Formats: sequence, C-alpha cells, structure tokens
Amino acid sequence: MNDLWKRYKDTLCVAPSIDLSLDVSRMSFDDGYLARMAPAMEKAYAAMDALEKGAIANPDEKRMVGHYWLRDIKRAPTPELTKAVVDAVLSIKSFTNEVHRAGKFKRILCVGIGGSALGPMFVADALGDPKADRMTPYFIDNTDPDGIARVLRSLEGKLGETLTIVTSKSGSTPEPRNGMLAVAAAYRAAGLDFAKHAVAVTGAGSALDKEAQGWLARFPMWDWVGGRTSEFSAVGLLPAALQGLDIAAMLEGARACDEVTRVHDTKKNPAALMALMWYHATDGKGRKDLVVLPYKDRLLLFSRYLQQLIMESLGKRLDLQGKRVDQGITVYGNKGSTDQHAYVQQLRDGVPNFFVTFIRVLESGGADLEVEPGVTSGDYLHGFLLGTRQALFENERESMTISIRRVDARAIGVLIALYERAVGLYATLIDINAYHQPGVEAGKKAAAVVLSLQGNVFAALEAVPQSAEQIAAKVAAGDLVETVYLLLEHLAANGRAASSGGADPGSRTFTRKG
Repeated sequence: MNDLWKRYKDTLCVAPSIDLSLDVSRMSFDDGYLARMAPAMEKAYAAMDALEKGAIANPDEKRMVGHYWLRDIKRAPTPELTKAVVDAVLSIKSFTNEVHRAGKFKRILCVGIGGSALGPMFVADALGDPKADRMTPYFIDNTDPDGIARVLRSLEGKLGETLTIVTSKSGSTPEPRNGMLAVAAAYRAAGLDFAKHAVAVTGAGSALDKEAQGWLARFPMWDWVGGRTSEFSAVGLLPAALQGLDIAAMLEGARACDEVTRVHDTKKNPAALMALMWYHATDGKGRKDLVVLPYKDRLLLFSRYLQQLIMESLGKRLDLQGKRVDQGITVYGNKGSTDQHAYVQQLRDGVPNFFVTFIRVLESGGADLEVEPGVTSGDYLHGFLLGTRQALFENERESMTISIRRVDARAIGVLIALYERAVGLYATLIDINAYHQPGVEAGKKAAAVVLSLQGNVFAALEAVPQSAEQIAAKVAAGDLVETVYLLLEHLAANGRAASSGGADPGSRTFTRKG
C-alpha cells in the first residue's frame, strides 16, 4: 500500500490555477513510459502550437481549426478573425440584454443536431437552476416527428413567450431544417409570426442565413470552428447567455485550462497526460473503451457530449498518410452512483475491454443533512466513488480520476477545454485528422439516395397489389429489394400505402392508399 501511495504522489498532476487534478496512479504504465513517449509528445505539442497559430489543420478541406481563439482572442492569427470573434460576443451580450430587459420571452427552444445540440444541452443541464434561470431551455435535436411533437406539446399555449434558436452551419442539414419547419408550423397554428420569435446561428450566405433575413437576429458560424468544438461560439454561448448562465466564467475557465494544457511538460499538463493514458490503455489503436463516470448529477450529459467530441474526432478509417488504420475510442457512461446499480458489475467482474475516468467533485453542494450520525448523502456519494475505484483496481481494471472543486461555469469551461486539448494531442499521436468527419458526410449522402428511392417507390404504387420485388424491378432497383421493402413497410405504417398478405416479406403486397 505504501508503494501505491508513492505512485499516487509521483504521478498526480495538479493544476491549482484551474482547481483540477488528474490522478493516473491506477493506470498500469511502467516507470519508463513517459520518457519513451517524450519524442511523440513533442511532435504533438508542436502540431498543437501550429494549430493555434492558424496552420491548415484540416487538410481535406484546407481549413484552419480555431476553436481555441474563441476564448483567447489575442491568439487569432489575423485582425479580421479577432474582430469577428469580438463582434460575435458583443452581439450575443447585446441581444441577450435586450431580450431580458424586454421580458417578453420566458423560454428558449433550441433546434439543432450534433454539436449544435449536445454542447448546449450539457451546459444547460449542468449549470441550470429552475429558480435562477432567466429563461427555461428546451431542445429539439432530431428529425423524429413524435419527439418534436412531444417538445411542442410541452410548449402549448407558451409559444408566444418562447424564443426559438435554429442552429445549422449550412442551413441544409436535414434534422435542424425539419425541426425548424415543424416549429414554424406550430407558431402559425397558434396564430403567431415565427419570424418575430426566431433567431438563426448559421454560416454567412447559407440557406438558413437567407431564410432568416426577416428574423429577430442572426449570429455567425465559421468554417474554422467544427460543430463538436463550437460550445464557446454563438452555438453555445447564445442559449447559455439567454438562460442566464455566466458565459464570461465559462470562457475564462476554458482560457485558463488552455494556458495549463499548452505547457510542454507532460507531468504538469493534464490534457497531455490524459492523452498518453488513452494511448497506453488502447495500445494507440482503440482496443479498449473509455467509460466516463462522473459522480455528480449535473454532469449526467457529459459522457454524451464526450461521445461526439471523442468518437467523431478520433473514429477515422484512414490516417494522414492515407493508410487504413480504423482508429477510434468508444465512449460511454452515465453517472455515479447510478452506474453501480447498472453496469459496474460487468466492469468489476466481466470483460476487461475498457478503462475508466472517474470525475470527482469535492464540494457536495445541496443540503448538509446527515443520513446517519456524522454522514451526509454527499459522503455516501464520495465513498461510492472511492470504493468503486478501489474495487476495480483490485481486479486489475485501469482507471484515472479527474478532481474538480465544484460544478460551476468556470469548471465546465475547464472540462470542455481539457478534453478538446486531449483529443487534439491524441490525434497527433495516432496520426489522424481529428477535425473532419467523412463518415458523417457519407451517411448524409446515403440517406439522400434512400429518400430519392422512396419517391420513386411511392410513385410506382398502384391500385393493383404489387410485391417489393415487382416494385423494385419497376424502379430499376432490383439489387435493392430489401431497401424497397423497408420503404414500403414504412409508407404503409404511416398511412401512405396499404399492405396485405401477412408478415412474410416475400408474399406481402402493397397498393396506393385510397
């Protein structure tokens, strides 16, 4: 046990300026690991330095990657970029003050997808307080009509006091576009002018930018800020400011974390040390999953946010040399101590295909009610964290622990910046581009093809019953009979076609409805 105490002291990374520490003593790297990895880390540091100075870090699209400038504008490489960031923040503050002063709007409805939703949702939940919030946030982050209707039902009779933010860089992404159309229809049905309740966050000249010409306001999205790193742009700052959260403290936390994680000393740099632990745990090839266990209700959505940040950034088929590498790190998690009654049993005794990051919050918050003599609920929560950490260690399960003092706006800024930096450093270690998402684009293109086929299938329906094979042949999709059948099944379930013939796909037939 004394050896473990020594290892804890020797490997603990403490960053007092951001009230954060990273304990990697329960990771099984050997004493020479950091020294062996030093040359690779120097390359990663150099790449990160170049990125922050405006290097083309997204070679596919010939773009800079500048989310670091959002919280430290003096680092932007040109006066024009500096002015763009300054102007955007000033516009957010001015608009927010105007909305709060007018008092008309009591709620915010945010329509987006991916990074345009996950970051704002995480921040809203982590920092929100029903008694303190200036405006209550709601989110539509999918093209599920039932999900959209469910949110809109919660706003029945309240749309007149609801400000809607539509966020889409291109304005043509299906999910926010479809959500916007459904929301606009709901405003019209309530006898309201949607434009007088709507704000756009989008790219200059985009389809949404043109659509929003008569709206209350438009805020910029830039091609040098990716969706998953956009929380400190108007994407995240606008809804947070309207909710009444301290965006200045978030930005300051992120800026302060960048200062700490910019240091070329891995033992003193928590983001670099964390990236090295990922490399160690996964052999640099994603061979183990990352389980994120925050022991705090306010951090419930953090693992969902990190899923996109990490998996979309690191999940790549090709490296920068064009070689197939099939990289990535799978991320999942919920919250402690709920996890102990969910899947910690498997973590402790099952397949050892993971490593854990505990997030420990020192201040319990809430009431100091003693549930036993001298013991509070917060003591129990902390005890469960330490106990689970020890139980996993005893069964040779690796873990690291991030400790922060409290969950407040500054700490949220710190955590987001910490992981953004770790992702960038790790990407260099494994030689991939962390800032594009060709798989996502491929999925969008495939969906467009399917929707085009659906139109042809629907047009081919007749009063005479036809099988999926017959319709597929008619629309020249003989090699896509399964897809044609699934489309017909969908059309029938939604009242746009009729079907008969039982459950067997081969004998089932379809006709035009009516």
